[in-house]
Amino acid sequence: MTERLALPPLPPEPEVLIECPRFSFVKRRADGAVDFVSPLPCPYNYGSIPGLVSDDGDPLDAVVMGPRLPRGQRVRVPVVAVIGFIDAGRGDPKVVCSTSPLTAWERAGLERFFRVYAFFKRGLHRVRGNVPETRFVGWLTPAASTSAARGS
Repeated sequence: MTERLALPPLPPEPEVLIECPRFSFVKRRADGAVDFVSPLPCPYNYGSIPGLVSDDGDPLDAVVMGPRLPRGQRVRVPVVAVIGFIDAGRGDPKVVCSTSPLTAWERAGLERFFRVYAFFKRGLHRVRGNVPETRFVGWLTPAASTSAARGS
């Protein structure tokens, strides 16, 4: 099944606000509120791109590859990929930023992480009494404002 996920036009090197430093267990929103507590540490710096919004109404999520960055730091890093993700039935793509192209190992690691993340988020939704669709979709093409998934 081919899906379409809304993806706002991306600058080649967006400013990313780090909300969850690499190896953290707690994912926070831009306002500091706890969004999700993971049973496993996040192997990436996780944050958002201020001023860009996902289909879920939240700031567009971003992953910054590389060494641990402090919570609250703002960095400008080139976009190298975009991951298609559905959370609670709504488009929630993840922009991947890095100073170098992703290796096959890094791509596989990101896929594994977001498949496991989706599994735990589905469990969280069920505990809250909801059963919306939450899953990893595949890799998206960042150049277009709306992109089709390229596999799942």
